[in-house]
Amino acid sequence: MLTSKQRAYLKSLAMKEKPIINLGKASLTDENAANVDEALTARELVKIGVLQNCMDDPREIADALAVMTRSEVVQVIGKKIVLYREAKDKPKEKRIQLPVTKK
Repeated sequence: MLTSKQRAYLKSLAMKEKPIINLGKASLTDENAANVDEALTARELVKIGVLQNCMDDPREIADALAVMTRSEVVQVIGKKIVLYREAKDKPKEKRIQLPVTKK
């Protein structure tokens, strides 16, 4: 579970990125979910665009994708979705370094 500080950090990283996957008229399919899963494995942080011709709610799509890919929704703004999943198989220095939380 991400803290608000970690979420804010990931949002700042995602702001610079362009969507690498776009969901259109077909909305969320198993193939799209598999593509998102692959992208999360490679990048950890993925920005997804929901095109105008997609009739489904971006928040519902984000929640469904998070469950399907075992990731976390960082944010949904308009028709943009940002997901994060830590890549445990990458060396630590190649992973996104989240701010440390104090308990």
